[in-house]
Amino acid sequence: MSCWISKTRGKPHRFLDGWLMADLNMKPTADLCDQFDAQLDVCEPMFRHFGGVAAFAGQVETLKLFEDNSLVRTVLEEPADGRVLVIDGGGSKRCALVGDRLAELAVDNGWAGIVVYGCIRDSKAIAGMSIGVMALGTHPRKSDKQGVGQRGLALRFAAVTFHPGDFLYADEDGIVVARSRLS
Repeated sequence: MSCWISKTRGKPHRFLDGWLMADLNMKPTADLCDQFDAQLDVCEPMFRHFGGVAAFAGQVETLKLFEDNSLVRTVLEEPADGRVLVIDGGGSKRCALVGDRLAELAVDNGWAGIVVYGCIRDSKAIAGMSIGVMALGTHPRKSDKQGVGQRGLALRFAAVTFHPGDFLYADEDGIVVARSRLS
């Protein structure tokens, strides 16, 4: 496996085996829709950007949980090889599922991005990190830690079904998902 670092707008970005984990110069989602529309699912526009990388892409890993982020830590501790963690938090706006410590763990382990159908916290710190993070909003309260949740399920929210192994592309215009990698 080859790994190298690039800088875009002064922020380092990792590449693994030629797969760009976080790149502000990736093909825009609007262009992907123009070229591959029949192969894409497009998320409803409900997510806000919080990470230091606005455009990111990678293979999907899924988590389903509700107001308990124990499993988020477990997954983000794994080497990611440029994957994107998609978290179905049930759309809860009563607590945060990702904070600065988990985002930093994600950066350290090579995650390209995190999409949360729920809230994050520590948004100012996360904005300075070299990772894409999108969520419904922010909330200062931390989540429960009961170890409850499921991994590797198909998730449905924002008018899209996310399957483990799908490819997610996100930028300032939104999120699109394909069943296979687009070139």
